[in-house]
Amino acid sequence: MRVNVGSTNPVKVKATENVLGKIFDELEVRGVEVDSGVSDQPVGLEETVEGAINRARGAFSNCDLSVGIESGLHRVPGSITGFVDLQWCAIYDGDHVTLGVSAGFEYPPLVVEEVLSGREVGDVMDELTGVDELGRKRGAVSFLSHGLLDRVGNTEQCVLMAMIPRMNPSLYGLE
Repeated sequence: MRVNVGSTNPVKVKATENVLGKIFDELEVRGVEVDSGVSDQPVGLEETVEGAINRARGAFSNCDLSVGIESGLHRVPGSITGFVDLQWCAIYDGDHVTLGVSAGFEYPPLVVEEVLSGREVGDVMDELTGVDELGRKRGAVSFLSHGLLDRVGNTEQCVLMAMIPRMNPSLYGLE
């Protein structure tokens, strides 16, 4: 099974390897740089999912499956900041896209305020934590959860959820 991930971010590549390695006996995963076609910091369901799908479609070349993963802030009434971060995964096989989403969490109000004023979450979290490129390492979720969940684990969730229809093709009309 040859899989391209529409990103060279090591977290996204590792999470894809970890999940698909449990499903397929032989696996080759490589990250490829593609344009998400959305803003650097997606806000809202539509933009975030569109970015994941664009990444998956853009990475589909000389492979069996391609994976696109995009994080974004989603408006959630009743939350402290009004927004929850969710990662979406799109998996493409040349015909069908399947989608999955990770568990979500809230950033501190300061982070959300900065993002809504035009900054990227990664830049704000790097400043807040003092860790350069936190999102390419353990991730904000690890910092905020005190190490109980890291970004690889959080990203694995959306990859697995996007694989569910592919693991049950007759139930989803994919045969």
